[in-house]
Order: sequence, then C-alpha cells, then structure tokens
Amino acid sequence: MKYRPMKKQDVLRTGVFVDINSVNANDLDFSLLQQQLDHLELLSVTSVEDMQDELSDYDVIITNKVKLPRDILERNRGIKLICVAATGTNNIDLQAAHELAIRVCNVTGYATASVVQHVFALILTLQTRLLELTSAVRQGEWSRSPCFSLLTYPVNELAGKTMGIVGYGELGQAVAGIAKALGMKVLIAQRNEQDVRGGRIALHELLPQVDVLSLHCPLTRETENLIDAKEFNLMKSSAIIINTARGGIVNEMALLNAIEDQQIAAAGIDVLSVEPPPENHPLLMAQHNNLIVTPHVAWASQESRQRLINEVALNIKAFNAGESRNLV
Repeated sequence: MKYRPMKKQDVLRTGVFVDINSVNANDLDFSLLQQQLDHLELLSVTSVEDMQDELSDYDVIITNKVKLPRDILERNRGIKLICVAATGTNNIDLQAAHELAIRVCNVTGYATASVVQHVFALILTLQTRLLELTSAVRQGEWSRSPCFSLLTYPVNELAGKTMGIVGYGELGQAVAGIAKALGMKVLIAQRNEQDVRGGRIALHELLPQVDVLSLHCPLTRETENLIDAKEFNLMKSSAIIINTARGGIVNEMALLNAIEDQQIAAAGIDVLSVEPPPENHPLLMAQHNNLIVTPHVAWASQESRQRLINEVALNIKAFNAGESRNLV
C-alpha cells in the first residue's frame, strides 16, 4: 500500500495515550514524549467507544492494547498518526488506516533483554525446584534433616541438555545465545513444512528430543493450539515447556492434563488465551509447584517500558521531521 507523501502541514501538535496504565507503574519518565507535542493527554485505561468522536481532537493516538477499528477511524478524520506502544498491531484496522491516509507505527526490539531474563528465571526456578525447596525450608524440613543438605528435591543441571526453540526471530535467537552459554544444545523448529532453511527441523521431530521447549512465535491461525495433546504426547516426561509468547499457542487444558498426568515435568507460562483471566481459570486454580503462571510481565522490566516510551517519542519526532520510522 502507498502512503500519501508527507506535507508541511502534517505536524503533530496534540496527542492522547489512551491506556497509559498498561505500561506505567508510576516509574517512567515521559519528558521525551511530552517534548514532541504541544499537548499530550495521558488516560489511565479507556476504550475508544467511551470517547466516541473525541479522538478527532488529537493528531496522534498512542495505544498499547485499546482497539482502533474502522468505524472509529472513519469518524475521527483528524488523526494523522497512530503509535502502537507495542510490537503487535492486531488491535488496529490497518487496511482502514491506510485507506484513510493515517500512518501507523510500532516499536520493536525494546523488550528483548527483559523477555530473555524472564524465560531463564522460569527455567531456572523449575529446573532447580526453587519453589519446593523454599517451601520445604519454611515448613521446617531442613531443620529436621539428619544431614546438612536437604536432598528431597533433586536438582538437575541445564548443561548438556537440549533447548528447542519455536520462533527464531530476535527473541528466539537471544534465548538461544543464553542457552548455549549455559552449555545447552539448541534445536530450531521449522516455521512450517515449506520452511527448508538449513539447521531447522520439523516440530514433531524436535519435540521428542528437547529437555526445554521455549515458544517465541506470534499467534496466528497456523500457530493457534500449536502445542496440543498430540504434541505433549511426543515430549519427554522430564521436559519443561516455557511460553512467553502468546497464550493461544498452547492448548491450556492439554497443558494442565500433561502436568497432572506427568507427561511433562513442568511448565512456566507468562501468557494466557484470555487476559486478564477469570479467577477460576483452570491453570490459576491448579496447585502444582511444577506449574508457574506469571501475569504477562516477561516484557515489562522498568528499563524495557522506558525504552518503549522513548521509542514512541522518536516515532513522533520522525513524523514531524518528515521521516519514515517504524511504519507498519
């Protein structure tokens, strides 16, 4: 699709961040972002339906997860730029935006260090059985032990084990780098049957070989329920699965069954198919030390979120300078 050429009058002066609470824990500096506009409004959490036609008052809309469908864009013709404060743009009707000459930009690569750190926090917690050991100490098991060391919960090393990675973009490659530094062998899954790149193997060939499976692919029609009952049946009973990508990639009931039936040893999950999840979600109700569920925070280190805000500011600055930056 072709963008209209930048015009001198296309300068962004007013903006609104419609869901600032989705990225801010009262620990971010917004000065660089505020410098790019004459007026910037920060809304905690809202929906565009609540604002109706008020978005026309702003040149730039900044959103993390709030949806901007076609009807909203058509009613608010004053919008010049949509800044997605994230990498994924599935909350924007891109076709409508292009047709209406609204530019859309995103931010990539801002959370790599944070995600990789979280991946290995999950892996190491599960592999070293930190939850069981900490609980045992608190319950007095160590104090009652006849030996100096409590060996009730044996720990296994990662060195010499095999890491399988599904999704070998920036995140997958960074995870692979740390895995290799820890002495692990790394296997990379093919994207699909047509993926004939060297060094990649079919998922169903990879699964029986891995000790740790880490997911870093987007959620698409092809990857929805990519890891289901059939896939768990292929995995080692000693294997660990880590998902910091998207919830729908793993069938959640199949995962719970795999944990409870001891088809796999453990799972670390940072994402669920519905977020925030209901309090009675089966994975939240399960009381298993070998199942860790964290609230979609792998991306969310303070440094990562600050980079995100600064990158949004630089996208706006580039627009005002007549430059293309991170356009989708």
